[in-house]
Amino acid sequence: MSGRKTDGFKSWLVVIAILFSLSPTVIFFAVSQVEGLSNEQKIVSRNQALNTTASVFVGLAVIIHAYYAAKRTEALKKSAIAAEQNNEIGIQNLELAQERLIAERLIAAITQLGHERVATRIGAIYALEKVAQDSPKQYWTIMEILCAFVRENSSIKPEPENSVEEIAKVAKISTDLQAALTVIGRRNWKQDQENQKLDLRNTDIRRVDLSNANLQRLDLRGANLTKANLQKANLFEAKLEGAKLCGTVLYEADLQSSNLEEANLCGANLNRANLTGANLRSANLSGASLRAANFCEANLYKANLQSCNLKVANLSHAKLFLTNLQGAKLGKANLQSAGLIGANLKGANLNGTNLQQANLNAAKLEHTEIFFANFSEASLREANLYGANLMGTNLQKAMFHEANLCDANLMGVDFFGTNLCDVKLAGATLTGAKNLQSHQIRFAVGDRTTVLPDHLELPTHWMRSEHSQKSAAEAET
Repeated sequence: MSGRKTDGFKSWLVVIAILFSLSPTVIFFAVSQVEGLSNEQKIVSRNQALNTTASVFVGLAVIIHAYYAAKRTEALKKSAIAAEQNNEIGIQNLELAQERLIAERLIAAITQLGHERVATRIGAIYALEKVAQDSPKQYWTIMEILCAFVRENSSIKPEPENSVEEIAKVAKISTDLQAALTVIGRRNWKQDQENQKLDLRNTDIRRVDLSNANLQRLDLRGANLTKANLQKANLFEAKLEGAKLCGTVLYEADLQSSNLEEANLCGANLNRANLTGANLRSANLSGASLRAANFCEANLYKANLQSCNLKVANLSHAKLFLTNLQGAKLGKANLQSAGLIGANLKGANLNGTNLQQANLNAAKLEHTEIFFANFSEASLREANLYGANLMGTNLQKAMFHEANLCDANLMGVDFFGTNLCDVKLAGATLTGAKNLQSHQIRFAVGDRTTVLPDHLELPTHWMRSEHSQKSAAEAET
């Protein structure tokens, strides 16, 4: 049908062309036959007729050209649409082919995960990693498959608690499990499913090497990571409740907002680790090295920090209620505004420590070294500092109501604005104390064994020395 229209249009064009070519002759002949016109008038008439005819044909030519231009544009548009459709079909076919290929690769790799040869299993693990990189749709599924592989091949068996010597003899993790965990540790966490966590609960992955690994938001509850290398690992918001991390290296690890409730970190290396906002409730950190670690706003309620090294650590605003810090080294640590109610700091070293505005009510600080520490505005109600060494310490505006400072060394201490109401000072040495006023001493409880600065005299109502010995014995008990 379109061919017939085209042929008809061409016929019309031929007729128009013939008319255009004959028009000068017809015009010349017609004008020549007109009577009563001079030659000049005939020439003018012929020119006008020719000009009019030429204008008509020029207009007609423009219309024809515009028509063909529109037809060409329409044809090009149709061609472009057809090409685009063909391109989309080609892309869809390519995507389908790629998906089929990825599915085949995925099935082949999963099948090889159960192979008896270790080398084949390792190859399958790295093949799965490549599929995860090539196909974002399969990423999360592959990560879950690898986690399932680790769980299946490393389930925890009941065993007694390891001693320090036994921990040193822990065997290395198998090569295929190490490979699977390495792949999990270098995954692209931005592709993780929202509100979902990779499950590695109750896995036995002792001595695994995951240094610099990305383990954030992993579920490692009850996992055994004894002697593992987690140096500089990212464990942000990881779930580690009840996990075993004895002797584990966590140097400069990121444990922000992680949950380590009742975890065992005895002897672990957490130097310079970031535990801001972490939950370490009832965790065991005895003997751990926590030098320069950041525990800002961490929860250490009832945690065991006995004999650990917390020098230069940041524990500002941390919750240390009923925490065991016996023999801990806290030199130059920052415990500003920390909560230490009922904490056990017997024999601890607090030299140069910042305890400004800290709450140490009912804390146990017997025989503690507290040289040149800062207790300004701290609360030590009913705290026991029997035999403690507070030489040169800043106690400005501190609250010591009913605290026990019997036999304490308070030489050079700054007592400006300190509340010493009902504080036991029997046997205490206050030589060289600064800003100590008589009215402060008047409300304290001392005796003849209390050594006051030269400018102050013993209050007449203080008990005798024999009563102080009884008080000291009771305090020590």
